[in-house]
Amino acid sequence: MSQPVLSVENLQIAFGGHTAVKDLSFEIGARETVALVGESGSGKSATALAIMRLIEREGGRIVSGRIMLDGDEATDITALSDNAMCALRGRDISMVFQEPMTSLNPVLTIGEQLCEVFVRHRRMSRQAALQAACEGLARVRIPEPERRLGQYPHELSGGLRQRVMIAMALACRPRLLIADEPTTALDVTTQAEILELIGQLQDEIGMAVLFITHDMGVVAEIADRVVVMRHGIKEEEAPVEVLFARPRATYSRHLMEATPKLGSGAPVLDRTPATVLEVNGLTTRFVTRRGLIGQKGSAFTAVNNASLTLGAGETLGLVGESGCGKSTLARSILRLVEPDEGSVRLAGHDMMRLGRRELRAARRDAQMIFQDPYASLNPRLPVHELITEPARIHGLARPAECRDLAVSLVEKVGLEADAVDRFPHQFSGGQRQRLCIARALSVRPRLIVADEAVSALDVSIARQVTDLMLALQQSDDVAFLFISHDIAVVERVSHRIAVMYAGQIVETGPTDSVLANPQHGYTQRLLSAVPRPDPTRRRRSRPVDMDAFSPGPLAPPVPERAHGRLARAETA
Repeated sequence: MSQPVLSVENLQIAFGGHTAVKDLSFEIGARETVALVGESGSGKSATALAIMRLIEREGGRIVSGRIMLDGDEATDITALSDNAMCALRGRDISMVFQEPMTSLNPVLTIGEQLCEVFVRHRRMSRQAALQAACEGLARVRIPEPERRLGQYPHELSGGLRQRVMIAMALACRPRLLIADEPTTALDVTTQAEILELIGQLQDEIGMAVLFITHDMGVVAEIADRVVVMRHGIKEEEAPVEVLFARPRATYSRHLMEATPKLGSGAPVLDRTPATVLEVNGLTTRFVTRRGLIGQKGSAFTAVNNASLTLGAGETLGLVGESGCGKSTLARSILRLVEPDEGSVRLAGHDMMRLGRRELRAARRDAQMIFQDPYASLNPRLPVHELITEPARIHGLARPAECRDLAVSLVEKVGLEADAVDRFPHQFSGGQRQRLCIARALSVRPRLIVADEAVSALDVSIARQVTDLMLALQQSDDVAFLFISHDIAVVERVSHRIAVMYAGQIVETGPTDSVLANPQHGYTQRLLSAVPRPDPTRRRRSRPVDMDAFSPGPLAPPVPERAHGRLARAETA
């Protein structure tokens, strides 16, 4: 490696009395990508914040060590004043965070936020900054960049917001880009575009990249070298090919084993299940508002004539890009969003004909698990109240019985009985998701809708949660509608798959059949974009034309394919 762009030497970081990073050293060279991997709490993000000298704002401090920019000539970042660091950030070192919506100012337009970078660090005039901002958006392949300058963050999709963040980070052609989980919440096609974009821009301007992730498929796709961290300690550092072929550390092998691999096979249901959910021709529209007094605007069809069935003890995986209508379909089924057309039968109930009181009773048969377990749990209530609340609402448990019910529920999801007296903030992300599952089980539902329930979790924790779901399915015969953008995870848990695009279900069938022989072009596009945890199979070019399926008229959906005992007769 040539002269390093960044050298981290014996770095130690602490939060109060807790040491978060211990004696960490690594280097990154020009045009090199180093992946920093490990589970939550391993010190990855703390390291990134220390390099940016933002760690102090999060209540931490650099105890010892050096962070050198540009090798021998360089600057020890740990010794810089606040003013000197403000000049360095954005100009020489930039960072892209995981959640772009919280990283962008919601009350300023995209153009205003981009222009600030050019005016502050490159001393441009307002007009020149606007032109540079437009060019920056075009560089990251944002369509209609001139129009986007006048839009606000909430008017863009997650993928477009992340592109804006990348455009902002690259505005001054930095020597080092830190990307902290920038694709974790993105669908596979948008993720593939973002990864390709970072690689192209890296070659163009010669920058070094520190890429922080827990997705080993992404690591295999982009990294030159890998640093594995656990509990703040560097467990292993190796070239990516060596790490995947011959990992030395036990923890590295553990990460590899927990990583879902597309093609590993789907679960098999060896019986014809009784139907729990039947959806026919469901359509949901939203009317946009415009103007200060909220006049009606155009109607947007979020779900368009969708149909599906789901049996007891079966899991249907619902996959598709962000904004395709997956979550709206799930909420429409439960009438959390009111559909405009179609029918829904849930456990014998005609959901579309139920009044308010009857609908509330019918929802006992269906529960939801959301993506963010912390936001799903009331931080002020202890666990024994949180997870028994649905049972109390539906009259299935008297107050005197709730504690015993809570103990049985937490033990069922693999937690200790004393967890019932703790509060949500005292649990890890994976444990909180287990609590959400326990709460859903408190009413003994026939159907659980898991909406991106493991997408934000580390690979080993996600594996534990999906293992738990499979075990509960076998013991309780519960059906799962499993919504996810991670197709490898969907394959692992789903008996059948439904592929959704632009509000329509375009292909459905047994999981192995759909993944091995996709019939619809959009399904082929999704599968071609899935990163594989094998650097020897690294994609050398763009997957199936990413622009070939712009929103608009679709090819006819592929009918569900018969497959052994899982066949669904059209006349049944």
